[in-house]
Amino acid sequence: MTDKIEVRWHGRGGQGTVTACKLFADACLNAGHYVQAFPEYGPERAGAPIRAYNRVSEKELRGHYPVIRPNIVVVVDATLLDSIDVTEGAPDDAAFIVNCCTDSRDIRSRILARQSQRIITVDATRISIDAIGRPMPNAPLIGCISRVSGMLSLQTILDDMQTSFGKKFSQKIIDGNLEATRRGFEEALEQ
Repeated sequence: MTDKIEVRWHGRGGQGTVTACKLFADACLNAGHYVQAFPEYGPERAGAPIRAYNRVSEKELRGHYPVIRPNIVVVVDATLLDSIDVTEGAPDDAAFIVNCCTDSRDIRSRILARQSQRIITVDATRISIDAIGRPMPNAPLIGCISRVSGMLSLQTILDDMQTSFGKKFSQKIIDGNLEATRRGFEEALEQ
């Protein structure tokens, strides 16, 4: 496990990107880490590109500024790859998690990632439709980022989600999100 990660999320309004960023931060906080989670957007409507950021550390976080050298970049909507440079500022050892149904070789060539950078793909939209009944890719992506970051075990993220969702949602919705998160953790592909 690493002692600090910085994450940049790319998505579109209405896809649950900001919610995923906050849920990942809450789970890390409850696991004893120092965290930051914040979005970057204005009055955009649903479908407009947005960014969100996480910082997770074993030590107190003092800086409050956008993530400019992300260790992990999460792309919630692969159509953004055609209009946004998701590799901007990413170091040589960065990992890119992309919600798509193609393999990582195709994604590597589309974003021009360096060979030393990791590409992880997961069909989070399909998983969420199967598990939840709606195309909300955030739960599978939380599972995937938990695996890639090494900051949380799958059980830790599931337990935290169960506790957090237990106050707000029916058991059917909770079970669907837990299954989607588990599958995102397990079905992530890296080549």
